[in-house]
Amino acid sequence: MENLIDNITDVLKEIKYPGFSRDIVSFGIVKKINLDPNKNLIIQISLTTDNQENKDIISDSIKSKISEKFNFNAIQVIFENSSDSLIQDESESKNSIKKIVAISSCKGGVGKSTAALNIACELSNKYKVGLLDLDIYGPSLPTLINYYEQPEISNDIMSPIEKFGVKFMSFGFINNENSPTIWRGPMVSRMTQQFFDNVAWGELDYLILDLPPGTGDIQLTLVQKIKLFGAVIITTPQDLSNVDVRKGSDMFKKVNTPIIGVIENMSGLSFSGKIESDLDVKHIIINDKIVEMQNNKFEFIYDVFKGKSGEKESSRLNLPLLGKINIDSRLSESCDKGIPFVKEHKGSLIHKEFQKISNKIEAV
Repeated sequence: MENLIDNITDVLKEIKYPGFSRDIVSFGIVKKINLDPNKNLIIQISLTTDNQENKDIISDSIKSKISEKFNFNAIQVIFENSSDSLIQDESESKNSIKKIVAISSCKGGVGKSTAALNIACELSNKYKVGLLDLDIYGPSLPTLINYYEQPEISNDIMSPIEKFGVKFMSFGFINNENSPTIWRGPMVSRMTQQFFDNVAWGELDYLILDLPPGTGDIQLTLVQKIKLFGAVIITTPQDLSNVDVRKGSDMFKKVNTPIIGVIENMSGLSFSGKIESDLDVKHIIINDKIVEMQNNKFEFIYDVFKGKSGEKESSRLNLPLLGKINIDSRLSESCDKGIPFVKEHKGSLIHKEFQKISNKIEAV
């Protein structure tokens, strides 16, 4: 009997979770495999999603694959709601998180971490906010907030770092030896779960998640085990970026996670300056573009990249383009210094853009 169950499990490993490259066994949703005296096979699947299309795909795939290899009188696939949630019931946990928003892109290097930090800081002006850096392999949050100490731990519960009016947690706070991290999928999933179960987030209006690029184990764990309020997709203007970003957007659609909108980062190059003159200059012309002056000071945007990935993706998804963040040396400097841009450059064009983005997320 044990050999038969093992053989059935091996067949189930050939079935991918809808929309992903990982199989349903390694994903941990196959809970029980039973064979009754009448030679009927019963497979119990544990899911938290209510996506009926995914359930139908999984059920049909199981019946098809098993029928090809075995001869059972009937194959029954039973779905049950999983209680294995990353966010525990309030009766079991002191955490109370109202809205979890993922900042995501399938493309690396598009500025997810910078956007996540500044959105979190902007929202913190009105709400209780936390930021969770879930990039296990390349956490950047310690650098972005200039904090490298390990968090306090009491009774296996970690206290988030509180700075700039936001609660922070990152794998980088724990693995502060700058050593490379080489983990397999199950280990990544467990660590992801611990960042929810074993961190004293307390009461939060928003928990912002800074996701790593791709559609791997962390994304799989999140969409399967917690209910995201929504995802924000980050792209850059180039069409090359759009090719990868579309994959991330489609992943959230397949698992029934709402997408709030799209942000285009590195949208243009931000210039600012001042004309030294006794004259009251009203405007100047740069590359055939009229730039208005205020007290002989100017600020304008030059389109370095000619693509329109942000507009294309928001149009394809029929969702709003939440904002465009321009290239500005001050933004890079603020990241290196560990001070959020919106805290250091209030009133700038980029600060106003982050305000607009945050207001749109708040309005959802």
